[in-house]
Amino acid sequence: MHRRNLLVILSAMVAWLFAGLAMAGPRAIVDDAGRKVELPETINRVMAAGPPASVLIYALAPEKMVGWVREPSAEEKTFIAPAYRDLPVHGRLTGKGNTANLEAVLAMKPDVIIDVGTIDDTYASLADRVQQQTGIPYVLIDGRFAKTAESLRKAGDIVGAKDQAEKLADYAEKAVSRLNGVIDAVPADKRARVYYGRGPEGLETGLAGSINMEILAIAGARNVAEAAGSGGLANVSLEQVLSWNPDVILALDPKFQKSVLADPQWSGVAAVRDKRVYRAPTVPFGWFDSPPGVNRVVGLAWLAKVLYPDVTNIDLGSDVRDFYKLFYHVDLTQAQIDTLLAHSAPPAK
Repeated sequence: MHRRNLLVILSAMVAWLFAGLAMAGPRAIVDDAGRKVELPETINRVMAAGPPASVLIYALAPEKMVGWVREPSAEEKTFIAPAYRDLPVHGRLTGKGNTANLEAVLAMKPDVIIDVGTIDDTYASLADRVQQQTGIPYVLIDGRFAKTAESLRKAGDIVGAKDQAEKLADYAEKAVSRLNGVIDAVPADKRARVYYGRGPEGLETGLAGSINMEILAIAGARNVAEAAGSGGLANVSLEQVLSWNPDVILALDPKFQKSVLADPQWSGVAAVRDKRVYRAPTVPFGWFDSPPGVNRVVGLAWLAKVLYPDVTNIDLGSDVRDFYKLFYHVDLTQAQIDTLLAHSAPPAK
């Protein structure tokens, strides 16, 4: 009787051991482009193909980053945890101005390359080509803002950071839910008509369907530049902006924010007349755009504050502090929070 029990236990242990060995080897996943990608057993070094992926990896598992797509500026570094400020710079594989070559990729010795953003045949073809030429797995993850929580969980599973991924995803879902509560309190015909001006002249903007304008739509506001058609970023004329007469102007460049409030040519615009011109903070990564990645989650609270100041009681400073701690691994000082919010939000009531 005892011998039989011992044999049963030994058989179970052998089965468990072989099952563990089978699971420990390389694993295959299907990325968001429908590509089957073989991943190594352990992932310790992760390379970002472009800026949105760089932000995601930094938020998720900074200790596994092989480097930055571009070197952070001196100002940006003050908002990045000291251990990661001076990582090597490897350039970008995707988008305009791609600067990374295959030699640079191989030199970094990543276990996996991750790209986050648009999913189409062009990016899938690039991923296949780099993967074939380097032998390094290359994963594409859908970067649409609506997919933020899903993309975080997916990336966390890939790189072995599930716990952190769940914290970040939960934060993002709650941020969206809170914003929806604010929007619901504002009648549709009272929601802001917004112009987003990029560059020192403020005459580059995002058209209908632009990934750069995603969180504006999520905030329930209307992008007045949709009148110029569909597409990505485009240059428009001052005459067009005057005809659209936005209620709010969001600026990316401090020069534009300052000049638009003093320029008589813009004085007829409602947003200028009412002094509702706000600059989206950009350090270490943009709150509204630049890049269009998970960094935009903090922009939801900011947009609620600048677009709907009469119906939101969000403590923006506290919210910013929490976000930077969780996503950027830094404890902000009050002076840093004040710097971020200067010229970026309406005065506290």
